[in-house]
Amino acid sequence: MKEIKIIKNRSDIGAGTRGSDMGIDAIEIAAINAKSKYFDVYNYEDIETSNESVYNKVNNSFAKRIDSVLSQCKRLSNHVKVNLQENRFPIVLSGDHSSALGSISGVKAAFKQQKVGVVWIDAHADIHSPYTSPSGNIHGMPLAAALGNDNLDAQINEVSRETFELWERMKNIGVPTTKVLPEDVVYFGVRDTEQPEDEQIERLGIKNYMVAEVRHRGLEVCVAEALEKLADADVIYISFDVDAMDCDMVSYGTGTPVAKGFDEFEIIKIINQLLASKKVVCVEFVEVNPLLDLKGNKMAETAFMILEEITKTVKKYY
Repeated sequence: MKEIKIIKNRSDIGAGTRGSDMGIDAIEIAAINAKSKYFDVYNYEDIETSNESVYNKVNNSFAKRIDSVLSQCKRLSNHVKVNLQENRFPIVLSGDHSSALGSISGVKAAFKQQKVGVVWIDAHADIHSPYTSPSGNIHGMPLAAALGNDNLDAQINEVSRETFELWERMKNIGVPTTKVLPEDVVYFGVRDTEQPEDEQIERLGIKNYMVAEVRHRGLEVCVAEALEKLADADVIYISFDVDAMDCDMVSYGTGTPVAKGFDEFEIIKIINQLLASKKVVCVEFVEVNPLLDLKGNKMAETAFMILEEITKTVKKYY
């Protein structure tokens, strides 16, 4: 059985709203309140952060704090790579979703000769680039960087030379190549996108299993179909943004809440069925923001419940 390693990445510098850096502590508090010894049982690593960079003057307006996000993703990539090379199963707990680029890059660096599949469970597509982003927040860009695709057909921003060079470095973290191909990406629950993203998703042919489709056709059917789409992928990385869940049913404790999402039990079933394929090598949880939670620590409590359940499945199959 593989050793499970918890990687704690308390960084929120890729987001537009502060507070997701506190999400990991909120999840740990939820564990304590549930009288769970989860965080005593599993070994963990704390990643150095650059959260003080939020106070810096923003020079790269179409890719805010990109130099610091680049450094953070490189750190996370290295942690994920080393754990995979030492045959562990990393479960990454991160702040904002820009971290996913670091995790995917680490997976690719550990499996250089193999195809990486990505399952992106999120309300958002996160496939903007500095050339298309309306906000400049990099948590909306990690998948574009992993795909190495800038969507220049939809360009609205003129980026500076510095931003261009830093963005090129972001696309080459871990290994100097594209991390994942569009046909090896599957979305679950994406429902809040901008037009450049919609056009890019259609152009690249990325399948999005929306909530209504999953409920209409059946969750097991859709996940099985997703795994069939990823049949050529040798290893799979799962990225779970808690805003994939319905903010009205669960909690508004996340930076960009969106209604009409999954419930927590659907999330558990999706991730568990993916894990049962025995191809998953890394799972990441992102965007728990206790500062925005209107129900006490509800989002972190829900995230911890999901974390505990999927960890049982990791232990079963890996």
